[in-house]
Amino acid sequence: MGVQDSEIARGAEASIFISEFSGRESITKTRFRKEYRHKELDDRMRTSRLRNEAKLMKDARKAGVRTPMIYDIDMEACSLVMEKVHGRMVKEVLENGEDDPDTICSEVGRTIAALHNSGICHGDLTTSNMMLTDDGRICLLDISMGSSPADQEDMGVDIHLFERAFTSAHPGLLSALGAAMRSYVEYKDGGERILEKVEEIKGRGRYT
Repeated sequence: MGVQDSEIARGAEASIFISEFSGRESITKTRFRKEYRHKELDDRMRTSRLRNEAKLMKDARKAGVRTPMIYDIDMEACSLVMEKVHGRMVKEVLENGEDDPDTICSEVGRTIAALHNSGICHGDLTTSNMMLTDDGRICLLDISMGSSPADQEDMGVDIHLFERAFTSAHPGLLSALGAAMRSYVEYKDGGERILEKVEEIKGRGRYT
């Protein structure tokens, strides 16, 4: 198990710590207890989500999608120790305007396509869950809300939520979103059908 140091982030389900594992700098994600839930139910939910996240990360890496490498899993502590990826968050890169947004988002689209081609949905595709690594790749983070095997509906929802999150976070970069979608269609098997599904999903929202 990694030696935890300082907490660097806390979400609704887990805390993130800088840690060390076998002499390597690492990140530890620990799912904390929810006191309002029955203990047995809470334990089952936390461990189930931990297993799901670890499996999806492993399967994504097998498919050539960059995710952090897993070093250790502690089911009792409900913790996942993983590689500390070096790079910059895509959200910050786009906000700072230091790099060409179309180039970055084309790589984002290619990465999402590779994930979907492997039958995996991310579940929370935002630029806050993507890192531009030092070698220019996109690393997908926090896949805990993902699912597999994913069908066209799942992928359509994934893309729909990505578009909504992107336009909310980066309203001045709609051309970059277009670059991401063009790249997605280029690399995703049957990508046009997924975008048709996205339009169908949007239509449902207008009439419900």
